[in-house]
Amino acid sequence: MNRGTFGKIAVSGLVAFAATIVALVTGCSKEKAAASESAATTITVNALPPETETFLRQQFLDDVKAFEAKNPGIKIDAREGKMDPRTFTTKLAGGQLEDVFYVYFTDPANLIAKKQVAEITPYLKDFPSVAQIRPELMKVFSADGKVYGLPSTNYSMGLLYNRTLFTKAGLDPSNPPKTWPEVRAAAKKIAALGDGVVGYGDYSKSNTGGWHFTAELYSIGGDIAVKDGETWKAAFNDDKGKQVLQQLKEMRWTDNSMGQRQFLEWADLLQMMASGKLGMYIATSDNIPVMVSQFKGNYDDYGLAAMPGGKATLAGGEGFMFNAKATPEKIKAGLKWLLFKYDNPERFDEQQKQEATAKRPVGLPEPALWVGDAAKKYAAAVTAHANLPAANYAPFNASSNQVQLKLEPPLAQQIYAVLDTAMAKVLTDQNADIGALLADAEKQANAILATVK
Repeated sequence: MNRGTFGKIAVSGLVAFAATIVALVTGCSKEKAAASESAATTITVNALPPETETFLRQQFLDDVKAFEAKNPGIKIDAREGKMDPRTFTTKLAGGQLEDVFYVYFTDPANLIAKKQVAEITPYLKDFPSVAQIRPELMKVFSADGKVYGLPSTNYSMGLLYNRTLFTKAGLDPSNPPKTWPEVRAAAKKIAALGDGVVGYGDYSKSNTGGWHFTAELYSIGGDIAVKDGETWKAAFNDDKGKQVLQQLKEMRWTDNSMGQRQFLEWADLLQMMASGKLGMYIATSDNIPVMVSQFKGNYDDYGLAAMPGGKATLAGGEGFMFNAKATPEKIKAGLKWLLFKYDNPERFDEQQKQEATAKRPVGLPEPALWVGDAAKKYAAAVTAHANLPAANYAPFNASSNQVQLKLEPPLAQQIYAVLDTAMAKVLTDQNADIGALLADAEKQANAILATVK
């Protein structure tokens, strides 16, 4: 064998050897990548908006992509749907409940009592921004000093009023009523404009009457239900409950400031306000964009003030809790997701800019979710991108951190249905017996509350 032949064989051998090394290294890399992929923590989360909500769904999916890029060890399995009490127990028993799932503020107490959610207290030390969430809202997700979830949004009731009608009636739209006697006086002046204008509107149908009765009762320091030991009992058949109905009765029949049309439900007052025929009613701020988008109203016409009376306001909201069977790794991953997507002061400006760019309303009044530096960052972001007349909501915003937030009573919708009757009777029968109405409602409410476990 000559040297040339030997050289060719040697080179060929080296090439083959090198190819083998490359294959081994490539194989190892693929195995490591596969191992890394399998080692990633996958969490199931709900609240993915449906395809019909194009902007919100795409925003959610974009957030998933951005989160996973920032946290390569976590994968998000996003699912549609929110809290549905009718299917929750079945999903829980069948192992189909998401690791991180959406709840309303009325859900946590019951879920915690039934031990259907995981405690997250030990993990919060790694997430300092949680300390800037408003303490009253954290209490919704807490029991006995332990935490089981985080709020994501909140709302409360206020006095929604037509600034244009206020001006026409000689009232100051920048100084709306602060007490119920002031509401009554303003309603009389607005109704005096004539031409079918109603001074103050209220509900009495489809559970909305009981809902408004509750809000009005809370505003003067009353309660719908209180816990007596381990049981709940009705608390509205007292002087404060009678005060709420008596004022409505006098406004309806003595002042004639509530109009003759009654048995109103949710959309009715929005339509009346949007058409310029209603001076005031109590509502949440999300009524405002609905009046504009669905009923052809004008943002400049509406103002929002704190609930008259000032003792408390009916509040609600949404948040997330953790499956009781979630592992520590899933809980940690879930907290990272929530504190990226929903409760992230560092993204406030980006999020408000997205909303404004999509021509969605920015600057609606709402009670503060945050305190401290986070509250300042949120306010700055809203101010920078607001596309609504912020001055119209100044009376509400000035009190948003000072008014006590009170949640709905247990089995709220059933209680509201009972109280609808009292509201409807007072607004349609000049001779309605308020004491008898409340006594009858109390008996029915106690029977309902006796089923609360």
